[in-house]
Amino acid sequence: MNTAGTADVPARMGLDLTPFRGLRYDPDRVGSLSAVTSPPYDVVVRPDGLLHLESADPHNIVRLILPQATTPGTRNERAAATLHRWISEGVLRIDPEPALYVYEQLDDEGTVQRGVIGALRLSEPSEGVVLPHEDVMPHVVADRAALMRATSANLEPLLLTYRGDGSASGATAVVERTTERPPLFSTTTEDGFSHRLWAVTDPADLTEVRADLAARQALIADGHHRWATCLRLRAEHPSPSPWDHGLVLLVDTARHPLRVRAIHRLLHQLPVQKALAALGDSFRIRPVGGSLSEALPVLSAAAAEGNAFLLAGDGTFHLVDRPSPDLLARTVPADRPDAWRTLDATVLHATLLDHVWRIPDVPEHITYIHDTAATVAKAELDGGTAVLMHPVREEVVRDLASQGVTMPRKSTSFGPKPASGLVLRTLDR
Repeated sequence: MNTAGTADVPARMGLDLTPFRGLRYDPDRVGSLSAVTSPPYDVVVRPDGLLHLESADPHNIVRLILPQATTPGTRNERAAATLHRWISEGVLRIDPEPALYVYEQLDDEGTVQRGVIGALRLSEPSEGVVLPHEDVMPHVVADRAALMRATSANLEPLLLTYRGDGSASGATAVVERTTERPPLFSTTTEDGFSHRLWAVTDPADLTEVRADLAARQALIADGHHRWATCLRLRAEHPSPSPWDHGLVLLVDTARHPLRVRAIHRLLHQLPVQKALAALGDSFRIRPVGGSLSEALPVLSAAAAEGNAFLLAGDGTFHLVDRPSPDLLARTVPADRPDAWRTLDATVLHATLLDHVWRIPDVPEHITYIHDTAATVAKAELDGGTAVLMHPVREEVVRDLASQGVTMPRKSTSFGPKPASGLVLRTLDR
């Protein structure tokens, strides 16, 4: 990836990360820090998962990021009232001085991811500083914007990546030094991840981080809708204001490579057999026996040779691959790079959803789910079709983003994602 110091992106246009006074849970006022955290809002899609989080602790962050009520307006009002009540009761406390926050995640296999959380100056994609790689859904941006207006807060950080030079210098050096100190807290969540957080307040460290990042360019790994939301709300508030910045976690993937997983589709109103019948002879269709864990390697092998999808929902699995070249030529837009035209997500949306199945990309028809088993289970329960995807390689994502080409929405799932609830940023205090 190009850095902001190259000829095409001037150094003055690099990342501008500033300290802020974090809003954090008081450990003495909650059952445990692990009980008040949550995955990002768009990962919590199953009602039983939402109920589990709500029951884990009465102060779980899910009550702010996914408030429940009969109407959107009431939901957002409830979130705002809950946030203000928790602050007034001391459940959430503002840190005494502005800081950048070093965040570490450690999984049960020993893989470590470290990055720095701060308030990042917002920028348009045309500025070449923060690069999106996926399209967004307007209704989701509108929903997130209404929640952010009501709460006047960044409730969870976006995940952004940049490419350092591979050495422990600049921001990476500060991150590594900081983790040698005792953390503000450490906790382990149900998924087996350990989380630690440190505050960086030393002026020399802050200067070193900001100077290094000022020569960097970032890719949005997770949080395209929240970034679009921040841009929309920035335009509603006269500058300068706190709305000029958004809450992000920046990870140097030269030191800590992220994992890329697929996001699957659940087609609510299309039974599997109807979906297969509509394909005719335009795709090869093969039944795949066995369990989900046995079917996924079959999908992986087919995806190595071309576009491939695994359909489920009727108690078995169906591999759909080898699309007709004539069909692709007629349905996939020709005004994009080959790397975009051959994406599974492109073929799924342009060819299958738009042309073959004629399914509109709206919530009543399509749900995007990160968890593979949950997608299959939900399809079997509802009588719909689960479309299981194979993940895109990270280098393809970066290459397209550097060309200013966005992928179909929800094409990738980078991780591990930061837990929500570890540190928040208020915009009116």
